[in-house]
Amino acid sequence: MKKLLLAVAVSTVAAGSVNAATVYEKEGFTYKLNGDFQVQLRKKIGDDTNEYVDFDDLELKNYVSYDLGNDMKAFGRLDFDFKDHANGKDVDEPIEEAYVGIQYGVTSLSMGKQNFASDEFGIEEAYESPLDEDQFDAVKTDGDDTFRVDVELDNVYLVASYELEAEDKGGITGEFFDLFASTEIAGLELAAAYQRNTPIGQDDNDTWGLSAGYDFGMFGLAADYSVTDDSNTDLETTLYNIAAIIDVTSTTAVALGMQNQEEDKSDDVTAWYANVTYKFPTAKNVSVFAEIADTDEDDTDMGFLAGMRVKF
Repeated sequence: MKKLLLAVAVSTVAAGSVNAATVYEKEGFTYKLNGDFQVQLRKKIGDDTNEYVDFDDLELKNYVSYDLGNDMKAFGRLDFDFKDHANGKDVDEPIEEAYVGIQYGVTSLSMGKQNFASDEFGIEEAYESPLDEDQFDAVKTDGDDTFRVDVELDNVYLVASYELEAEDKGGITGEFFDLFASTEIAGLELAAAYQRNTPIGQDDNDTWGLSAGYDFGMFGLAADYSVTDDSNTDLETTLYNIAAIIDVTSTTAVALGMQNQEEDKSDDVTAWYANVTYKFPTAKNVSVFAEIADTDEDDTDMGFLAGMRVKF
């Protein structure tokens, strides 16, 4: 589930995960470990679907860094996610991210298997999104050969990434280049992203998006809009999200959201979701949650899920 309010995002590429536990630290060497385990009872949106147990996240994240002096740091990350194995999917290995990099001041450069710049984009707050999270998610690739640059200024976060031999959902390879930027102005959090996808032997496909969010105290409200222009088919696909989070109590939050996705020459699809999350007051990293969701497509029934999350 993505953050509702984007703000100036904190890069986890060079800093390690925000909530990670420091396992070992000595003479400039740091090793951090964190995990995210989420299991849920789920019934998908659709016609006559069945309930089943879904492993949404079974992550173990390892981060190491060395202080090189002169405001420089070398770092590496190796993250495992066993959810596909637990869900019975035929996958070769559980590695989710594996990369190394160098940080100098506010800038870091990394390479390997990792998230793209455009993965930072989006405000969708569903545990299981009824549609694509955004148009960048709709055209995502495996991220195996990615170079990434992160720049964290006082009030601006910039990311650029480039992937060689990117393989998309359809198995088509090509090159990916994308950019992301976010900032905060008078409490209003703004972000923008752009991606150029060049499949081998085909024309460029361009995707761009804008988002905004504001925290009113007891609740937050945000929206994003993203567009993919496919030069090969002359078709344009748009997707927008509107989401709100209400802090009912210090331990309970309710999220409401609506999505709409439309491709040229096709009917648009509208979806909605609502969820509630309870975090235990003595251990905020332990939570239980429930969600309902539906679309306006024909012959579909409402889906639901309920589960528990433990992270460290």
